[in-house]
Amino acid sequence: MPRDSAKTRESIVKAASALFYSHGVRASNLDRIAEKAGVTKRTVYYHFTSKDELIEAYLTARDGPNLAAMKSWFHERGNDPASGVRAVFSGMKDASQHRLWRGCGYLRTAGELANMPGHPAIKAASLHKKNVEAWLAEEFCAAGIDNADTLARQVTLLMDGAFSVMLVHHDPDYIEQAGEAAAALIEKSMHTVSAGG
Repeated sequence: MPRDSAKTRESIVKAASALFYSHGVRASNLDRIAEKAGVTKRTVYYHFTSKDELIEAYLTARDGPNLAAMKSWFHERGNDPASGVRAVFSGMKDASQHRLWRGCGYLRTAGELANMPGHPAIKAASLHKKNVEAWLAEEFCAAGIDNADTLARQVTLLMDGAFSVMLVHHDPDYIEQAGEAAAALIEKSMHTVSAGG
């Protein structure tokens, strides 16, 4: 085994992530992943007991960076939550224009594994979506919005709806329109707060 076990594991996850995201989890086998990572298949199995565990690691590794990107976009616009959410959707729109963009890795993976609800990757996908929803609820609560939890769920639904429709139409206008709908929901909630209920 190489001396730096953590680095080897990281390179396997990185290789798997590239293949899983580009080609899907079912189409990407461990032989290809090992080759891309520059290790043997045996080394992959040393770090991961199964392909299922590696798929889970792929999604888990995306959670922090994806959430950090959303937070960065949100706070670019100051403290106004409606503007912040518009910026998140705008960031998503920009990301969708990249030639390697293939949609939401969580939704695509969950779709591939839809007949396996107990799969560890489904749990990782669920956790990420819950993390996004919880973060939005925190932001809305900090802005004094009473229905922060409900609003966060509605905005999350608009995000995932935009991701899904983009896979069908490849038209970034859907993301922009979803962002406008999300911002309108927030502005309505803010108006209710300022009007005293």
